[in-house]
Amino acid sequence: MPILLAAVLVLVLALVGLVVVRPGPIEGWLADEPTAAETLPVEPSPNAVLAATDIGAPLPDAGRLRTVLAPLIADPALGGRVHVSVTDALTGQQLFERGGGTGTVPASVTKLLTAVTVLTARGPGYRIPTKVVAGAEPGEVVLVGGGDPTLAAGAKGFYPGAASLKDLAEQVRTALGGTAPTRVLVDSSLYSGPRLEPGWDEDIPTGGYGAQMTALMLDGARKDPKAGEGWAERVTQPELVAGRTFARLLGVPESAVRSGTAPAAPPETTGATEATGATGPGAELGVVHSPPLIRLVDIMISDSDNILGEALARQVALARGLPASFAGAASAMTEVLADLGLPTEGLALADGSGLSRRNLISPTLLTELLALAASPDRPELGGIFGGLPVGGWSGTLRDRYGSVPGTAAGAGTVRAKTGTLTGVHAIAGVVTTAEGRPLTFAVLTDRVPADGMEPARGALDRIAAALATCGCR
Repeated sequence: MPILLAAVLVLVLALVGLVVVRPGPIEGWLADEPTAAETLPVEPSPNAVLAATDIGAPLPDAGRLRTVLAPLIADPALGGRVHVSVTDALTGQQLFERGGGTGTVPASVTKLLTAVTVLTARGPGYRIPTKVVAGAEPGEVVLVGGGDPTLAAGAKGFYPGAASLKDLAEQVRTALGGTAPTRVLVDSSLYSGPRLEPGWDEDIPTGGYGAQMTALMLDGARKDPKAGEGWAERVTQPELVAGRTFARLLGVPESAVRSGTAPAAPPETTGATEATGATGPGAELGVVHSPPLIRLVDIMISDSDNILGEALARQVALARGLPASFAGAASAMTEVLADLGLPTEGLALADGSGLSRRNLISPTLLTELLALAASPDRPELGGIFGGLPVGGWSGTLRDRYGSVPGTAAGAGTVRAKTGTLTGVHAIAGVVTTAEGRPLTFAVLTDRVPADGMEPARGALDRIAAALATCGCR
């Protein structure tokens, strides 16, 4: 089993260590065909980004590993509460821990749990629907949110490959024939509970990294779909903005848009609108779908997209038959993690993005979760590696591992998710040792001085870089 596990992990890391056109390890999960625009001349294979992994590489000695890591963990820049776990990715054996089972505020590292639980609960190929049904009144159509935060107004939005309201409007016009709609009802009732998590900092709703969580929104609730990654101004009523945009596409006045609930579909018309031509109350008039979840997971991790994190957490809740709320998502994610046999001691979840300071995750849970994702038993979970930033190369690690003394060895050998809140700094991922042994690691600290972000990041990176250089034999 260790040899089989090693071979699978090497394959996963080799795949994600290349510059890829499509996220995720299995193209079949994407369930689409290349268009003419995607048919390009064959180019030379790209160079590997990550250091090579050797399935025969020796296991680091736990005692020597402790000697190397202890002084780095004691760096005052990490504050007074630092918890660490290091695990052999091939066997799952824990090699080092310091408070490994202690729940610690994880910040955006939470997204690793969101990714694994949604891929388990929904599957990599699942697509989130947004539909329109006939309203209860003549001339009324209902835009029903299914929880797809990537939905775009037209052919191009913020998220690549997003479903389009323009396409949905065309379907509705076709279904209605010559009948022109006169009113648009917006149904975002799929989500329940508060729209903002109580554990979020006060500036999250207006600070450009969070938004009102509703089941219907365009471009992650951004005011401008052309805004770059990271900070972006968000709208305050995402579902109504989407409804007004849809109304304009249908030629309906914006004044004729209001919130409401879709009528139930009669059994005889459910899924059969096109065949029967039925347009009675509740009949489906059109539907579009998000990109596959494996693509959304990839974007969530690589861009640390908080809105995607919350939306995907709610998909776990829906798959488990729980309310699509902060609390329902947290309960569902915890259930899935327990079902996967992962250690949930010290775990407390309040959201799926990591914005909440009420989240607590242990480093041991993170390292075991990463090892499980690399195992042959759960191939669908390997999709989490495609989005992990690479030290000195991509994502939130693009500008790290090189400029700070003692970190250069992590460039190209560390692939990890980072997490940052004021006073909270975390990193968890995979690193390859000097001999080629893959390790999973997690370092979480949640008592750093408010002005200590840069020193703390440097201290975290020195720990990961030490794992990359430590043969520890």
